[in-house]
Amino acid sequence: MGYAFYYRTPIGQIIIGEKDNKITHILFEGNSVPDGYVLKETSTLIEASKQLKEYFKGQRKEFKLALNPSGTEFMKRVWTSLQDIPYGETRSYKDIAISIGRDRAYRAVGLANNRNPISIIIPCHRVIGANGALVGYGGGLDIKTYLLELERSNVNHK
Repeated sequence: MGYAFYYRTPIGQIIIGEKDNKITHILFEGNSVPDGYVLKETSTLIEASKQLKEYFKGQRKEFKLALNPSGTEFMKRVWTSLQDIPYGETRSYKDIAISIGRDRAYRAVGLANNRNPISIIIPCHRVIGANGALVGYGGGLDIKTYLLELERSNVNHK
């Protein structure tokens, strides 16, 4: 059994989920608590919420949370690579494919990016099209734009 709780953020209400003290989900407004999760605030969820608040204030550039996203081994490799994208920077789907040793798998990288269950903390918003275009984001392009601008405006602050 996992636990989940609702939190208000500058991008709207989100749900943070955890199981065995590891973050499993961040869901945007309009989603409901995942099946098998109980609505209950835990110390793990409180810490995740605290770190997200610091992120939204421009005070946190890296998250220090145990994560357990559910997906295939390929997806997990993509999500690990996303966490290597520096705060305030972007990479293309092709860049991510190359970083995991699958140079031509950029479409599969796009699918894995789309299925990232822990948005923001696993920064799928930092992935853009090869031509620099903002393409797809589970929370909508307005939220992706907000997150990228937030990071760019705080990139030189400690």
